[in-house]
Amino acid sequence: MTGVDEFWIGIAGVVMLVTLVALGVRVYIAAALTGFLGLVLLKGWGVAAAVAGTIPHSKTVTYPLSVLPLFILIGFLAFHAGLTGRLFEAARRWVGWVPGGLAVSTVFASAGFAAVSGASTATAAVFSRVAIPDMLKNRYGKRLTAGVIAAGGTLASLIPPSAILVIYAIIVEESVGKLLLAGLLPGVVSVLIYAGLIVTMCSLRPDLGRPISGFTWRDRLASVPGALPIFLVVGIIFGALYSGAATPTEAGALGAMVVFGLYVFQAYRQRAFGEMRGRLREALMETAKLTVMIFTLVWGVFLFVRFLGFAGLPGAFADWVVDLDVPPLVIIVCILLAYAILGMFMDAIGMLVLTLPVVYPAVVALGYDPIWFGIVVVKMAEICLITPPIGLNCFVVAGVARELHSAEGRSLAIPLQDVFRGIGPFFIADVLTVAVLLAVPEVVLWLPKTMG
Repeated sequence: MTGVDEFWIGIAGVVMLVTLVALGVRVYIAAALTGFLGLVLLKGWGVAAAVAGTIPHSKTVTYPLSVLPLFILIGFLAFHAGLTGRLFEAARRWVGWVPGGLAVSTVFASAGFAAVSGASTATAAVFSRVAIPDMLKNRYGKRLTAGVIAAGGTLASLIPPSAILVIYAIIVEESVGKLLLAGLLPGVVSVLIYAGLIVTMCSLRPDLGRPISGFTWRDRLASVPGALPIFLVVGIIFGALYSGAATPTEAGALGAMVVFGLYVFQAYRQRAFGEMRGRLREALMETAKLTVMIFTLVWGVFLFVRFLGFAGLPGAFADWVVDLDVPPLVIIVCILLAYAILGMFMDAIGMLVLTLPVVYPAVVALGYDPIWFGIVVVKMAEICLITPPIGLNCFVVAGVARELHSAEGRSLAIPLQDVFRGIGPFFIADVLTVAVLLAVPEVVLWLPKTMG
């Protein structure tokens, strides 16, 4: 079979994959099926069966991938230990006085929780339960309430520990530690832009969300001990990564151990061992389910990636991009726009693992730093978590809100269309963040360069 024939088989495989996903087939099934059939056409049944048989083991036993369940476990344990509620209360007391104070508090608390949780949907689900009752009780608009929680949940994709950053590092064979550190400052920039947006909106339209008052400095200081465990875990993870004293997996294990210790201490103090044992089981099951979902996606997609490699598609795309007679920045912007469109129909992880094998070689060939591109493309994945029609975080917020009731028994449900309308301003804020990262790459690269 000639190289031209292999190339067109690769193109046909991409078309088949996109068609299957558009028809509603799960990404891992569509990727695995397309990849296997493509390998049969290119290399025969024997090679295809051998590749399909070895990938689930070879890709699972990679050391960098072992960090994922640890980071996910930290987030679920922190939630079930009650650390999330105390973090939100501390943020509420410290910044609730500004216009839209509860919304700003939700952003800051989401960022704090994101620093111990690698899952965006989990962050959105947690703060839907924590923040929606309080915000609606204080007469915040439903759209702003839903929008800020959905957007705040996306911070877990960028602020380390981030599952998506780990997957990016594995696919492109970059340093997990440097990528995790590189996400910190862009994450802070996102938080500040979100907060500035909320304050501006609520200053111009006070009816959207008024400040909350009544907290003294004594009240604020009293809330600090409840938030300290989160900062302790964050300090351990970042300190270990930045100093080089531990690998990301070891840092994740240390963080999980500390949160588990706090969890046991909480059970001892409340004398609620039976209830806490049930919550521990739930945290472990949720961690296992999310981990298996990610691993299964990785298996299916890597089978498709192997097919693309045999078809020569990544190299051909890189050569074509490099030969284009346009500035590299224009190409990068076009790639990011393609991600924005693709993200309307696919989940973030599936989108990245399917496109990076083709896009990444072209970006590197243009001379861009792979660490910088990783952060920018993950920020695009964040945007995809809140854009219709998929917008996974929006569905999570609407689904959780449907189950909530006020103290008086009134339903706190927020229609999905209101959630999508509420994220509009935050979409603009995310576009501004991407523009900052494009204009000032050092926001991404400075911290990894100083890494010990």
